[in-house]
Amino acid sequence: MSLSPQFLDELRSRTLLSALVGKSVKLERAGREFRACCPFHNEKTPSFYVNDDKAFYHCFGCGAHGDAIRFLTEHKGLPFMDAVKELAAAAGMDVPAADPRAAEKAERASGLHEAMAEAAAWFVEQLHGIAGAEARDYLRKRGVDAAAQAAFGIGFAPDSRGKLKAALSRFGDDKLVEAGLLISVEDKEPYDRFRGRLMIPIRDARGRAIAFGGRIIGQGEPKYLNSPETPLFDKGRTLFNLDKAAAATRKAGRVIVVEGYMDVIAMAQAGIGEAVAPLGTALTEGQIERLWRLAETPILCFDGDAAGQKAAIRAALRALPMIEPGRTLRFATLPPGQDPDDLVRNGGRTALETLLEGAEPLVERLWKYELAAAPLDTPEARAGLRKRLADHAATIRHGDVRGQYLADFRRRFDALYERTSPAPRFQPGGGWRGGQAGRGGRGGPFRGKPPEAPPSAVTRSIGNGGLGPLESRAVLAGMLRHPQIIAHHAETIAALPIADEKLARIRDAMLDAAFAAETLDSDTLGTILGQVGLAGAMEALRAPNGLAFSFLRGNADAGRARRDLAAAIEALAARPELDAALAAVTARLMASPDEAGFAEQRRLRAARDAADQALASLAAGESGADSN
Repeated sequence: MSLSPQFLDELRSRTLLSALVGKSVKLERAGREFRACCPFHNEKTPSFYVNDDKAFYHCFGCGAHGDAIRFLTEHKGLPFMDAVKELAAAAGMDVPAADPRAAEKAERASGLHEAMAEAAAWFVEQLHGIAGAEARDYLRKRGVDAAAQAAFGIGFAPDSRGKLKAALSRFGDDKLVEAGLLISVEDKEPYDRFRGRLMIPIRDARGRAIAFGGRIIGQGEPKYLNSPETPLFDKGRTLFNLDKAAAATRKAGRVIVVEGYMDVIAMAQAGIGEAVAPLGTALTEGQIERLWRLAETPILCFDGDAAGQKAAIRAALRALPMIEPGRTLRFATLPPGQDPDDLVRNGGRTALETLLEGAEPLVERLWKYELAAAPLDTPEARAGLRKRLADHAATIRHGDVRGQYLADFRRRFDALYERTSPAPRFQPGGGWRGGQAGRGGRGGPFRGKPPEAPPSAVTRSIGNGGLGPLESRAVLAGMLRHPQIIAHHAETIAALPIADEKLARIRDAMLDAAFAAETLDSDTLGTILGQVGLAGAMEALRAPNGLAFSFLRGNADAGRARRDLAAAIEALAARPELDAALAAVTARLMASPDEAGFAEQRRLRAARDAADQALASLAAGESGADSN
C-alpha cells in the first residue's frame, strides 16, 4: 500500500526518537542530544548520536543514519509496514487502510506543499505592490523592519475574492480548497479565504509553509484568521516560528512562549530568536510536548491582563499531569497593557531579559492563583484552598514529583496560617535544626565529638541504591501507626530514597492522604490505602521486621514513638546527602588537596557517623531524643 508523505511526517513528529532508541540502546545526554555506543557496529567510544529536534540518529563511526522508521527496520529487522504499524500504535495513530483510492489521495497531497509555497511567494509580491501600501504602513507603525519582513515571509492578501485563485489556477480549485487557501460553499464557486489581510506564513519544523495567519488591516473581525486544519496543518501540534526557534533555543538554552505572531517578531527584532507562539488557542498537550523537546523548562510570557493570565493558568493545568524531573514550566508576566514590543521599545532588551529572569516556577504560579481565587476568611474557605491544591497535585503522574508538590503546598499552607513550628531537620554539617534539643544539649545530639560506635549493618546499606525493604517497611509501618507526623515531615518523607517501587507507592499514597485530610488516624489511613488498592501492603507493614524501633511497639509511649519516628526519617533522608557530599569533597581532594578540604571531609565523616549512630540507637530500641 502507499502511505502519504504527510502521514509519515506526522508519524515521525509524534515519535520521540530518544525514547524509541533508548528501549534497546543505553543513551546518555550530551547537551541537547543523546549519545551511545553505536548499535550498528562494535565500538568502545560513543559516536552514535540521537537528535530529537531533528528526529534522526547518526553514527560518526560507521555512518549509520536514519529516522524512527529506519531504526526499527535496520536495528530490529522489521519490514517497513510492520515498523510503521508499531510506531503508529505507540503514537495513537491509525494507519490508512489499503484501498484503490490511497495512491490517488497521496498524489493529490503531494502538491500541497508546492501550492502553499507559491501562495506565500504571491502574498509577498502583493505586499510590495500597489495594493500593499496600507499593509506596509501598518508594518512601519508596528516597527517591523524590512529584514524581519523577509525573515518571516510576511505578505499581503488583497481584498478580493478571486485574485489568489486566479494566480494559482494551475493547481485547480480542489487542491487549493484542500490546502485551506480557498473556501468552498455549496452551490457557489470557491473563493479566496484571506482578503484584505497581512499574511504571515506558519511553517513546519523543516521550514515549509503549511498554513497562514492573516491579520486584518483596518477595521473588521476577526482580527486574526488562521488556516483551517488540512493534511499539512494540525493546529494543536504546531507552534509559530518552530523552525527558527529550534536552532536559537539550542544556542540560548531556553524557549519562550508568547501570545501571538507579532510578539514573536518583536522578540526576534530585539535579538531573542527562541520565541514561539500558539495559533490563536490555548496551549495544547501536544504543543507542550514539543516545547519540552526544545528545552527542559519553557518560559511562558503572556500578557498581564485577565485574558493573558487565564491562558497561563490553563497551560499550567494542562502541563501538570505530564511534569517530571527535567520537564516543567516557568511563568513571566508582562505588565498590564503591554506586549513584548512595548516592553522593548520602553526599556530595551534589558527590560525584557529582566522580566524573563524573574520567571516564576510552576508551583509558585499555582499557589498564587489558588490563593487569590476566593476569600480565605473562614475555616471552610481555607479547607477549600487546601483541597484545590491537593487536587492539582494529585493529577501529577510522576510519584516523586507529586510528593514534592504535596509537601511544598503543605509547607506554604502551614506557614501562611502558622499551624505548626518548624519540624526538626538533620543538617549535613551535624546537629538538628529546630525542634527540641536532644541528648547532646540545646545544640542537638551531634554537637562536639561524634560517637565512636561503628555504623550498623542497617545504616551501612542506606547509601547503596536507596533504602532497602527492611528500613523502608520499618518507617512506613511507623507512619501507619503514627500518621499524625506525616504532614509535618512531608518534604523529608517525599525525599526518602525508597528503592522498592511498591513501597514507594505506599509512601506516596500516605503523603496524599496526609495533605488531603485535616486530621488523620491509623484507621483512616488504612481505609485510604485500601481504597487505592494497597490493602494487602498494610498487612505487610504490620508484620514484625526484626527491628526494635519504639514506633513499631504497641506499648511504647506515643510521644516518644513519634519523636523517634521523626528522628529516624530525618537520619535516613540525611544519609544519602552526606554520602554524596563526602564523595564530592573526596574527589576534589584527590585532584587538589588542601587543609580546608580535609577539614570539610572530617566534618562530613563525623556527621555521617553521628547519623549512623543515631539510627543504630533507634533501631536497638533506644530513644533518639529525651522529652523535656
